[in-house]
Amino acid sequence: MLKLAVPTRAGLVDEHFGHCESFTIYSLDDDKAVVGQERFTPPPACGCKSNLIPTLVEMGVKVLVAGNMGEGAVMRLDQAGIKVFRGAKGDVAEAVQAWIDGTLKDSKVICLEHGAGHQCGHGH
Repeated sequence: MLKLAVPTRAGLVDEHFGHCESFTIYSLDDDKAVVGQERFTPPPACGCKSNLIPTLVEMGVKVLVAGNMGEGAVMRLDQAGIKVFRGAKGDVAEAVQAWIDGTLKDSKVICLEHGAGHQCGHGH
C-alpha cells in the first residue's frame, strides 16, 4: 500500500504546500490503483507548516504531488522519507493519475518567495 498526498484547495492542486487548505490523501495498491481517499485538514499555523511533515509520515505518506514548494520543505520531506514531485496543477485526481501514469516529472521549480530570506508574516 502506497499513500500519496496532494496539497488541495477547492479540488485543485494548491500551488503552495505551506498554505494549503487541506491535503487529499490517496491510498494506492501494488498496481498503483486508487483504493482509498481521505482528506486531512491541517491545524491553522504559520504558513510554513513544517510541523505537518511528522503528521504526514504518521499517516504513512510516501509521495507528495505538489505545485510549487520551497527547497527547505522539499529537503525536510525528503529527509522524512517522502518523495516530492513538483509542477502539478489543476484537478487533484488528474494530477494523481499523471503521477500514476509516469507522466508527472518533478519540475524542480523552487518557490523563490520562500527562499532563505523568507520571513513568516503570520503574526509571530
